[in-house]
Amino acid sequence: MSNHPPGASLRAALAEQNQSTRLLAAACPSRVVLSHLTSRWAVLVLVLLLTGTRRFSELRREVGGVSEKMLAQTLDALCGDGFVLRQAYLVIPPKVEYSLTPLGREAAERLAVLVDWIEDNYPRIEQARTQAVLAAQPAKAA
Repeated sequence: MSNHPPGASLRAALAEQNQSTRLLAAACPSRVVLSHLTSRWAVLVLVLLLTGTRRFSELRREVGGVSEKMLAQTLDALCGDGFVLRQAYLVIPPKVEYSLTPLGREAAERLAVLVDWIEDNYPRIEQARTQAVLAAQPAKAA
């Protein structure tokens, strides 16, 4: 784990104009990883896998609202990026389990902080949403 303050890596990347992977550059390959990690389903899957290994059917059941196709795509992307390990067992019926890699655990722990923050602050967020809706409504004529 890094001892740098949040966002320090991004700030360092911005300071290094000759760096080959700059997140804000249109062609930066790390943008693909960012999109995989921060998708709605990936965040939920990663945080759930912090509590232990799961089979596909368990993940499908526990992550409310995700389709089988989206869960499969999400898991494929997370496996491809090295965040999730897919372990297939040669048994009948087939058995496949998903767990976090060490890299995935690091990412999931960081995402869990964000998820907790959202849960803890949701009343404030909802209040801000309501205020934004009210502010966008045209003033009623007297």
